[in-house]
Amino acid sequence: MNPVSEESTINPKNARVAAIQMISTPRVEENLRTAGALIAEAVQRGAEIVALPEYFPIMSLRDADKTAASELDGHGPIQTFLAETASRHGIWLVGGSLPLTASVPDKILNSCLVFDPSGERVARYDKIHLFGFLNSEEHYDEGATIEPGHQPVTFQAPFGRIGLAICYDLRFPELFRALGKIDLLVLPAAFTEVTGRAHWEILLRARAIENQCYVLAAAQGGKHENRRETHGNSMLIDPWGEVLARRDKGEGIVIGELDHARIAEVRASLPALSHRVL
Repeated sequence: MNPVSEESTINPKNARVAAIQMISTPRVEENLRTAGALIAEAVQRGAEIVALPEYFPIMSLRDADKTAASELDGHGPIQTFLAETASRHGIWLVGGSLPLTASVPDKILNSCLVFDPSGERVARYDKIHLFGFLNSEEHYDEGATIEPGHQPVTFQAPFGRIGLAICYDLRFPELFRALGKIDLLVLPAAFTEVTGRAHWEILLRARAIENQCYVLAAAQGGKHENRRETHGNSMLIDPWGEVLARRDKGEGIVIGELDHARIAEVRASLPALSHRVL
């Protein structure tokens, strides 16, 4: 685990960042091939940081399928894929999320792993807030099958201080305050179409505005074999809350620039972070 640190990168570099959007299937090997091809395309377009969506390796037909596909921390084909892909392309790879074995029987951790350009794992974040939703057509209760994480996580890169969150975490602004001053927030997600259509963009833009940082959101985006429809709309947002790039539905890439001069400009003109009292 990499807890929040107050350290910052001296003279951080600008970076070309990319979010991968997928419509993952119940088949891990197939999803890894798709992710690999999309990552390669992002690298060809100059990406130095690439983020995958939540549950990129498996959108299961049944909850038990995620448990069956879960890996021990540090071991397994999904983690090997992430490490080797980061190393092969020489990129910082934020591995969306994957199921890791939990301490509670019959549950998993929904974990985001980050690998540096040498293929070394530099951060792990376990999703803290577990989604619950009920309407006339849909019912979700992640707490029934997922063990929650407890620790906010950031990591340092040459491009600045980067914070991690996953999907439903987006609704809890206190988590992002706990990250401290960050330059980039990376948020893998699989928002439902119903909740995403209502709240996804406004929540992403709010997190960018209140933390005066870039937000890179990598989403699932389409109709899955389990009949779930995810909202998509992967996007890159600047510290003023402007959407710089977006993909509404379907597999593909969102790519753009993380510009530290823009961060400094926003924070200088409206020094809200320094005005905080609570």
